[in-house]
Amino acid sequence: MTSSPSDLVASRIDGAVLTITMQSAATGNALNLAMTSALADALERVNAHEEVRCVVLCASGKNFCTGGNVNDMRDGTDLMAGSTTQVRERLLKSLHRITHAVHGIEVPVIAAVNGLAIGAGFDLSLMCDVRLCSEDARFSESFLRLGLVSGIGGAWFLTRLVGLSKAMELTLTSEFIDAQAALRLGVVSQVFGAGQLQEEARKLAERIAMNPPHGMRMAKRLVRDASQSTLAGALEQAASMQAILLCGDEHKNAVRGFLTNARGAR
Repeated sequence: MTSSPSDLVASRIDGAVLTITMQSAATGNALNLAMTSALADALERVNAHEEVRCVVLCASGKNFCTGGNVNDMRDGTDLMAGSTTQVRERLLKSLHRITHAVHGIEVPVIAAVNGLAIGAGFDLSLMCDVRLCSEDARFSESFLRLGLVSGIGGAWFLTRLVGLSKAMELTLTSEFIDAQAALRLGVVSQVFGAGQLQEEARKLAERIAMNPPHGMRMAKRLVRDASQSTLAGALEQAASMQAILLCGDEHKNAVRGFLTNARGAR
């Protein structure tokens, strides 16, 4: 077990599972410059840990992430300081680091969402491969309430997840959806009691981490790319990946283990 704590974000490796925890409960884990930098740093380091096969992204306190800091918006400080050009450049170099980092992680990423995930916090969960939530979770693409649009990629992720019409509705109404509504829409795949969320997220991560590592990385890439590919392109990619895996030791070892277990079960 190794850990790399900071004031705002802690990273902890147990076996093959890396848990990244946002720990600014007093702010609702709001994405100000300091939190954005600390979170991006942690996410950008994931691929360097070859032993890691799954990541859990979670938060301390009552809420997952309440998005941008409204007081900073009012005062024109922190991420919102300066001219239009300065704010745009800061968004590209800070918040968008998170988007690129999550999207570039080679192993599966599970978001364990407790409490509020609103605005950029909702978008942060959408970047992950799997989302679990607690019964008290609430989600909102809330930007229009503040006269804004999603600045961190939510429009891209949400549309691919729930379809154009529902994404448009959630965006234009800024409505909150609870855990059960999120489950029905496919925003989350499972809902747990608040006291069970972290444990269940870890159990799922451990199950995923049992898979052969190279095959798992390819499987994640194949599924994600399929949503943006033609059938011909998806088949071409699948054939290339399958050929690489079929000729590799990882596959052969997995087949031997499968046959051994099958004989033992008879």
